[in-house]
Amino acid sequence: MARKTAYDSVVIGSGPNGLAAAIVMAQAGRSVLVLEAEDTIGGGIRSAGLTLPGYLHDVCSAVHPMAVASPFFRSLPLAKHGLEWIHPRFPLAHPFENGTAAILDRSLVVTCELLGQDGPRYRKLIGPLVRGWDAIEKDILGPLRFPSHPVAMARFGLEALQSASHLARKKFQTEEARALFGGLAGHSILPLEKPGTSAIGLVLAAVGHIHGWPLPKGGAQSIANALASYLRSLGGEIETGARVNSLGELPSARSILCDLTPRGLLKIASGSFTPRYRSALEKYNYGPGVFKMDWALRTAIPWTATECSQAGTVHLGGLLDEIEESERAGWSGRNPKKPFVLLTQPSLFDGTRAPEGRHVAWAYCHVPNASALDMTEQIEVQIERFAPGFKRTIEARYVSPPAALEQHNANLVGGDISGGANVLAQLLFRPTRKLYGTPARGVYLCSSSTPPGGGVHGMCGYHAARRAISEGK
Repeated sequence: MARKTAYDSVVIGSGPNGLAAAIVMAQAGRSVLVLEAEDTIGGGIRSAGLTLPGYLHDVCSAVHPMAVASPFFRSLPLAKHGLEWIHPRFPLAHPFENGTAAILDRSLVVTCELLGQDGPRYRKLIGPLVRGWDAIEKDILGPLRFPSHPVAMARFGLEALQSASHLARKKFQTEEARALFGGLAGHSILPLEKPGTSAIGLVLAAVGHIHGWPLPKGGAQSIANALASYLRSLGGEIETGARVNSLGELPSARSILCDLTPRGLLKIASGSFTPRYRSALEKYNYGPGVFKMDWALRTAIPWTATECSQAGTVHLGGLLDEIEESERAGWSGRNPKKPFVLLTQPSLFDGTRAPEGRHVAWAYCHVPNASALDMTEQIEVQIERFAPGFKRTIEARYVSPPAALEQHNANLVGGDISGGANVLAQLLFRPTRKLYGTPARGVYLCSSSTPPGGGVHGMCGYHAARRAISEGK
């Protein structure tokens, strides 16, 4: 279909936030065009055959707790457009060198039982959040504003604003429970001593009990395909291989929504902004990068702790002290000697991902932004530590250092998968106090560089599009 010369809205980028923004506009009756620079849609939710024929790998994200927790995505008929969620027996396992593992079960009760003497403490910390989630989810997954349920948000904030290091040691007595929480908070990609790192740990734990940590059948690409299918059913258009170099290249539009980081936005629209706004974008702080690996495996990973074979996600970092040192290193410009490794094993639960009897695995660790050091050996040694014989199962590997990730997706600046450092002030006002708005009339930012930040939830795109609509764009 030939591109028209005018649309109500043009969206740059087809990641989950770009597609979410486009859907909101199309639902409001706007004509919408999505322009994607790469040959396939999806941004951070792509899948591809990275290793050997018959093996399907997730190029960026793999497990999606925030997608099923997203109020906007839950409102969409994505199942009718081909999206099917798979829930492993355990959302998360965290093994230790003695052959045991701490488990995040879908059931809060079961998780508390498995944590033994720290079970009552875990229930006291996470239970109120699980029970009161409906009251606060829209405030957690939105821009800073006066909360709909101020008392519930205040209770959450009292714990969430603390550092994960402090909260883990204050709330728990066993090393197992402390490590489990430290691994959850490690998704912040910050030193666990920093204020606010508890927030991500608390949210991921609560979401695990409420919604689970599921895998999309057929890989992350299935999410993008379902969103795109629904968008097209509303009349939206998508064009791939359409890299935008300046706003002047675009068709006429009332609103332009950019699923770009500040760096990408400056490349195409710098001349449309005030010097003050340009300067603010230039000063935007990107976080550590990730070094990612994908494997084609002859057999399933031979975990010492058998519970790990029933978990969609496995955190490999030993005890809390070790996780803290790994996250501190990446933030401080040092590559971790014993990296905290986040691993998924989708083929245990999804037979579409590998030939019968064979498997795929996906893992990454946090490294300094744009690090060029090869972390292959350190990551594989860390897996072997908890799964002796892992290396013998490897048929092929695909290595993605930060530079390769950014080359594949320009939004992953220096390998930063969160759209910017998750430091407290930047989470509240990202990329600037204008949030989704810009000084250029009708131009909005809708990427994970806006609230609520990183993760596959589409809420950045949703809020940006709602703002554009409210401003008559």
